[in-house]
Amino acid sequence: MRMLRWYCGHTRRDRVRNEVIRDRVGVAPIEEKLTQHRLRWFGHVQRRTPEAPVRNGVLERVDNVKKGRGRPKLTWDESVKRDIKDWNISKEIALNRSA
Repeated sequence: MRMLRWYCGHTRRDRVRNEVIRDRVGVAPIEEKLTQHRLRWFGHVQRRTPEAPVRNGVLERVDNVKKGRGRPKLTWDESVKRDIKDWNISKEIALNRSA
């Protein structure tokens, strides 16, 4: 956002909202881009064979690790499930590369 503000000629003191600057420049929010890339990688992992190392490393968990205190960390597969639910898409769409 600092670079976009500099590009538009605004500073934080001008109190211009981030949404206004992103609309003016034509840039998507970073959360949306992260979700797109995460779902793209999910499709890549799903298209691989079950024996592929990337599939075993991403989708399998190690259960013998001692858990720490507090809230559990958000795992990659939990964030992908949340993204799929938020965007109302099915896992089968991930197998179709053009979709």
